[in-house]
Amino acid sequence: MVKGLSVIVLCLIPAMVLAQQPVADTISIKKDTVPQRDVIDIVRSLFKIKPRQQATERKKIYFSVFPTSTTDGRSGGKALFTSTTAGFYLGDEATTNLSSFTFTPYFNLKGRYGLPIRSNIWLNNNEWNIQGDTRLMVYPQYTWGLGGNQGPEDKFLVNYNYLRFYQSVLKQIKPYFYAGLGYNLDYYMDIESNGDQNLRKFTGYKYGTAADQDAFSSGITLNLLYDSRKNSINPLPGAYANIVYRVNAKAFGSHTDWRSLYIDMRKYVQLTNSGPKNVLAFWAYYWTTLTPRTPYLNLPSLGWEPYQRSGRGFPQSRYRGDRLVYFETEYRRDITRNGLLGFVVFANVNSVTEPENHAFVYWHPAAGTGLRFKFNKKAGTNISLDYGVSKNFSSISLNLGEAF
Repeated sequence: MVKGLSVIVLCLIPAMVLAQQPVADTISIKKDTVPQRDVIDIVRSLFKIKPRQQATERKKIYFSVFPTSTTDGRSGGKALFTSTTAGFYLGDEATTNLSSFTFTPYFNLKGRYGLPIRSNIWLNNNEWNIQGDTRLMVYPQYTWGLGGNQGPEDKFLVNYNYLRFYQSVLKQIKPYFYAGLGYNLDYYMDIESNGDQNLRKFTGYKYGTAADQDAFSSGITLNLLYDSRKNSINPLPGAYANIVYRVNAKAFGSHTDWRSLYIDMRKYVQLTNSGPKNVLAFWAYYWTTLTPRTPYLNLPSLGWEPYQRSGRGFPQSRYRGDRLVYFETEYRRDITRNGLLGFVVFANVNSVTEPENHAFVYWHPAAGTGLRFKFNKKAGTNISLDYGVSKNFSSISLNLGEAF
C-alpha cells in the first residue's frame, strides 16, 4: 500500500510542476557560441561534399531519412525500417511552432509489418493545430491477459491486421491553450488465435475477442491541449498537457458503444541557461475506459498510448487493464559542446488495474540509458539508441527523435 501511494505521488509531480509558469516563458536561454554539428556535417566532411550555396531565403523544410536494421527487442526477430521525418514552418518562425511529418515503414522478419504516418501541423502564429495518425499494420503480437500479475511465460500469440485513422483539429483559445474536435477509427481485422485456445478463453474477456472476427470502433473525440514547447521533435524547456475524451457509438459504425479518457502531461526543465543541453524531462499519463464494453485490443495497454513510446525496458502490451497509469523521468545531457553527441538516463514505472477489483495493485519499474546522435541540427532531430531493463526482460531500441 505504501509503495502504491509513493508511486502515485511521483506521478503527480509533473502536474504540480506543470501548474507553475512554463520555463520557456520565464527563462531566456543563451545560445552556445560553439558551432553546432550533426551527422550530416560528418558525412559531408568524410566524402568531401560541399554544402549548397546559401540561399537568399531561409530553408523551410528539414528532412531526416534514417534507414536501418536492428533487433526488435519488443517483439523478437530482426526489424528493418526507414524513418523519414520532415520538420517545417508554415508561418513566421518567431511565432509559429515547427510542424512535423513522420513516415516509418516497418518490417519484421517474423511476419510483422506496418505503414505508420504521423503529422503535427501548426498554422501561422499557432492559430490552429492539426494532428494526424494513420496506420496500416499486420501485427502478430503476444498478450499477457488482464492485470499486472502474469508471469513472463503466461503469454498468448494473437494475429490481426490493423487500420487506424485518427484526425483532430484544435483552435487556439489563448497562448499555448487549444480546444477542438477529432475523429478516431480503429479496425482490428481477422483476429486469430494460435492453437486450440482462443483469445476469449485465454483472457476471460468477451468484447472484441471472438476468433476470426473483426473489432470496429468509430467515434468522435473532445480535445484540450496546452503546449508551450517550440519544437516537439526535440523538446526544450516548456510544458505539454493533452486531454482526449473519446465517444464511440453504433451510430458512427462501432460494434459496441464505449468511451475512454486519456490524460498526458509532460514537463521539460532546463537546468542551466547556457552551454550544452542539460535537461530534466518528466512524463506522466493516465488512460482509462469509462464503460464495460471496450474491445480487448482497445483497452489501455503499455506501449499503446498515441505515440507508442512508453514502456522502454518492457515488451509492448506486457500489461493491459481497464485503467493504466504511467510515469517516466529522463535526464538529457550533451556530451560534446557542438551538440553532436549526447546521452540520457531514464526510469519509468507503470501499473494497470486488476480485473477482479479494478484496483492498482502491482507496480512495475524499469530503467535504462541511451546515446543521442544529432542527425539534423536544423530540426533538432536525434538518432536515439536506448537500452532498457526490467524484471525478466531487457531491450534495445533505435528511433529517430526523442521518446517524449
